[in-house]
Amino acid sequence: MTITQLVTHSGGFHADELLSSVILTRLFPNAKLIRSRDAQQIEPAAGRIIYDVGGRFDAELGIFDHHQRPNPLRQDGQPYSSFGLIWAHYGREYLKSFDIPAWDIEAVHASFDRGFVLPVDLIDNGAVNPSDAGPLFASLTLPVLLETLKPVFDDREEGADDRAFAAALPVARAFVEASIQRKAAKLRAEALVSDAIEKAGTSAVLELPMGMPFRAGIEKAGADHFLFVVHPRGSDWALTTIRTKDGTFENRADLPAAWAGLKDADLEAVSGVKGAKFCHNGRFIAVAGTRDAVSRMADLAVTEALANQVSPCGSDQGKEAQDENA
Repeated sequence: MTITQLVTHSGGFHADELLSSVILTRLFPNAKLIRSRDAQQIEPAAGRIIYDVGGRFDAELGIFDHHQRPNPLRQDGQPYSSFGLIWAHYGREYLKSFDIPAWDIEAVHASFDRGFVLPVDLIDNGAVNPSDAGPLFASLTLPVLLETLKPVFDDREEGADDRAFAAALPVARAFVEASIQRKAAKLRAEALVSDAIEKAGTSAVLELPMGMPFRAGIEKAGADHFLFVVHPRGSDWALTTIRTKDGTFENRADLPAAWAGLKDADLEAVSGVKGAKFCHNGRFIAVAGTRDAVSRMADLAVTEALANQVSPCGSDQGKEAQDENA
């Protein structure tokens, strides 16, 4: 069946129907996007997909609302918004429209659902409050940010809501597509890390062909013997630590304390490595001019870490986000 109409409600908008529109307009680019509460428009019909309005959920009829009682729930009992319903039904097809290998579709679909779609579903249904992110970050959650694109209360010009929705759609699209691309890239990185692990053998230093997310691949392989990672970074080489888990700055081992905050001649003198160029004060990344120089720095860092039986510590890195793509 050819889809000719994508119908959601008129008036003010929320993140769920806006993000649903991102998915559907990519899959059905020639369909007309209609924002209406007209009874005839929000009734199922051939060639029509209705979402976040209509009072029913029936994928076969092409209607994806979640406001009715009983409301549609995930298998674990958590509520769907229209975004979750659309993603569950059309998400895999949406992913196939990108250059994502077929064998990664399920993994990306599940990851995006868990980390992006579910939070939108929960906030839209009032199951989670943005303030749970903390008072400093409550206004920076994606659903809240997207809703700031609505017209202000006293902008009553005809068509203001529809114009705002149209302007917000490419913004929402950028977030969705960037997240999808990063999740797909993470899986590609895991494959590269796996190859590098095999080549490294029992070494405590993992050499990668470029900067990439690496911790997930290391953990997946159970490669607990690695303490540091090296990789080219432009014309230089980087030596980085490995965090113990997400959401922390604790490392399996830190770079030598004597290197902290030094650069160029000062770092060369302290480390004894010609070509040493920089070590962050937080001791989670150092840079050298050549592969040989960074390899010697890595060997020194490993030797000191093992000699001191370094346990992961956060030191003062809480002020700086460790960047695995440095």
